[in-house]
Amino acid sequence: MTGADSLAVWLRVRGEAAWDQAPCLKRELPEVDGFRAWCEGPVRLRDSGRAERLLRAYALARADAVRGARLDFALLSGWQREVLGGQAPFRSGDAYAKDGRERYALTAHTGADFAACLREATTSDLPLAARAARAYLDVAFFHPFVDGNARAALLTLAHVLAREGVVLPEVGPLQVTRYADDAAGAADLAQLVGVLNRRR
Repeated sequence: MTGADSLAVWLRVRGEAAWDQAPCLKRELPEVDGFRAWCEGPVRLRDSGRAERLLRAYALARADAVRGARLDFALLSGWQREVLGGQAPFRSGDAYAKDGRERYALTAHTGADFAACLREATTSDLPLAARAARAYLDVAFFHPFVDGNARAALLTLAHVLAREGVVLPEVGPLQVTRYADDAAGAADLAQLVGVLNRRR
């Protein structure tokens, strides 16, 4: 397993990525809700219980967006309890991903850093596509939960978009492996959000 702290790497990369180049998004609702379609399609084919839990979590995330709830760990934990069917506390030690190639250290300030990053998803002046993509990657690389972080990241992206009336007609292409040290890839995720937004 790697000795480097990939979370520290991400926090550096996060400040270097070309977020301001992200496209503007259309606020027109698509005919198909991509998150729901993903749950009802490939997720349900794999595991119907998993699909139902994700749909319940998505309903919560959308409702929280409508009411303008503060995006913080407590909110994510509520969604994650639905996703996992049980408690979802913040991890209590270092986390690993990609067969141990990335390590996300836990320090005395990890929780506060995560809270600050989540706040920026709704307070930054960056384009919405950038804020949603960056929030997705924040969840992926802070890796706050013992399990289900990829699902939590996708729910977070959907929530950030829904706060401003945006629903993507497709979410499958978002789910590719991302690396903490890839600033170009981070900016490309924001571009991909824009591409998906234009599909109808």
